[in-house]
Amino acid sequence: MTPVFVYGTLKQGGSNHRYLAGQHFLGMAQTVPGYRLFEVGGFPGMIPWSNDSHGVTGEVWSVSASCLAELDLLEGIAEKLYRREPVPLQPPFAKLRVETYLYEPSLEGRIEIGGTWRE
Repeated sequence: MTPVFVYGTLKQGGSNHRYLAGQHFLGMAQTVPGYRLFEVGGFPGMIPWSNDSHGVTGEVWSVSASCLAELDLLEGIAEKLYRREPVPLQPPFAKLRVETYLYEPSLEGRIEIGGTWRE
C-alpha cells in the first residue's frame, strides 16, 4: 500500500474520486509551505512554489499497487503531464512518506488558484 496525497478531482466529491473506490482514506492533510495550485484545464496542477507560505490542502489515501498504476495512467505519467514523487506534509503525516502528482508542462497563461481546489 502506498500513501498518496490528492488535492483536486480525486478528492471526495471530485469528478475522479471513483478511482479511489475501495482504497483507505487516512485523513485530511496539508503540504508544508512551498506548493501552489494552478488551473490547468478543468483540474488543478500542483507545483513547487518558493514564494508560498501556506501549502496545499488535500487528502491522504492508502492505495494498492493496482490503484496506483491506474492513477499513474489517469495522471498522464507516461505523457509527462504529471510526475509522481514524495511530498512533505504537515503533521500528522510529517513522518510518513507520501507521494503526490506534480504538474509538468509550462504554466504560461495558467491562473494561480492558491492552496485549495474546489470542484
